[in-house]
Amino acid sequence: MTLRNRFTLISSLSFGIVSIVTFVIIFFAYYDSTKIFYFEKLRNTALISAIYYLEKDELPKARHAQIKNEYNHLIQNNRVAVYNQNNEVTFGQNLNDRNIKPYHLQAARNNKGMQFMSDNQFYYGIFYRDNQGDFVVFVKSPNDSFYSQIWRLSIIMLSVLVLGLLAIFFLSRYLSKIVYKPISNVVERINKVDYDNISTAITSTNTNDEIEELIKSYNKLLGRISESVLLQQNFINYVSHEFKTPLAAISGNLEVFAQRDRSPEEYREVARESLENVYEIENILNNLLLMSGMAKLEASHKPVRMDELVWRIYEKLEPKAREAFSFIKIDLQVAKPALLELPGNETLLYLALYNIVENAIKYSRNNPVTVLLSEKENHLCIEVRDQGKGIDQEDLAKVEETFYRGKNVDNIKGSGIGLSLSKSVFDHHNITMEIKSTIHIGTSVLLIFPVKS
Repeated sequence: MTLRNRFTLISSLSFGIVSIVTFVIIFFAYYDSTKIFYFEKLRNTALISAIYYLEKDELPKARHAQIKNEYNHLIQNNRVAVYNQNNEVTFGQNLNDRNIKPYHLQAARNNKGMQFMSDNQFYYGIFYRDNQGDFVVFVKSPNDSFYSQIWRLSIIMLSVLVLGLLAIFFLSRYLSKIVYKPISNVVERINKVDYDNISTAITSTNTNDEIEELIKSYNKLLGRISESVLLQQNFINYVSHEFKTPLAAISGNLEVFAQRDRSPEEYREVARESLENVYEIENILNNLLLMSGMAKLEASHKPVRMDELVWRIYEKLEPKAREAFSFIKIDLQVAKPALLELPGNETLLYLALYNIVENAIKYSRNNPVTVLLSEKENHLCIEVRDQGKGIDQEDLAKVEETFYRGKNVDNIKGSGIGLSLSKSVFDHHNITMEIKSTIHIGTSVLLIFPVKS
């Protein structure tokens, strides 16, 4: 069922239910008020009949004749019965009415009045004291007029209900077309999206309503899907490119090596080169696996000394820095030793910081790399600075993306994973990473650690 049909059905049912409840209340209220009105008329008729029959001996003839002329249309002998104390009809011609029972007469005497309906007749009786004795005066009237009014009211209400349902049905159809037109426009825009470029956002309606929220959520989803697709494309390109180089080197060495016998030294050289390429592939795969499981990381944290971690990285990378005609300078300016210790995953933090320092060495252009540990407003800060080729501002906004490499990396080996992996590790530990760079001057990576609780 479409939203339009659902809206029409719900609004019609709601109107129908409310109308039926309202009409039922009105019907019973009218029924009761009309019945009270008829009984009140009969009460007046009974009182006039009592005066007419029982006060005849006390009223002047002229006054009695006047009453007879004025109320003759009300006083009909065949509808009046005046009962004495023995329950015998003494006045009126409504004799032997089987609907008037002795208990009705007694109830009229006890309660000074009695009313009931029977055999399509309204009955009303009053107790009347006279000098001739105590009497009960009962009058009756057909209820045809009463039921005629009730039926007319029922027909009117039923007609109004049917017409109202038809009106609300067509009005709901019309309003639903207006209300859901923005949704139809959104659906039409979605259907026109170029899926070769799904990052294209839908134009906002600027209506600040639920449709606007829907468009924003859709555009946000498109952005995420676009990033995921781009990541997959980059991954495929990366795997095909990065894996191809070491695999080609291994297969090429082995093919050339197999053409003739080699000396033990040549065997060792080929084995060494092949192992280096295998280790490079293995390192790439390990980084990819680590990144894929970062969101599910639940390893327990333990206290980690960041200064010790920095010195371990120094010992590991200093030989590589010397090969690049550079060196690593450690500058410790932390006055509070407690700031150097924080809870975390030591292996991940080592790997993340190792990638930052290694990148600085790669692009240092034979200049020193500085690792500065300082404190600022009770935060531990670690800054890794190089004096290398720097990063273009256009590339700077994308360097944290997985598999992305800047345009000026030249022939320097890299996978495009290291910085992205480091960013994920730092985010996991609530460490803020800020990168600043200027072409031909150098790059600075600042890590701001959370305040110790």
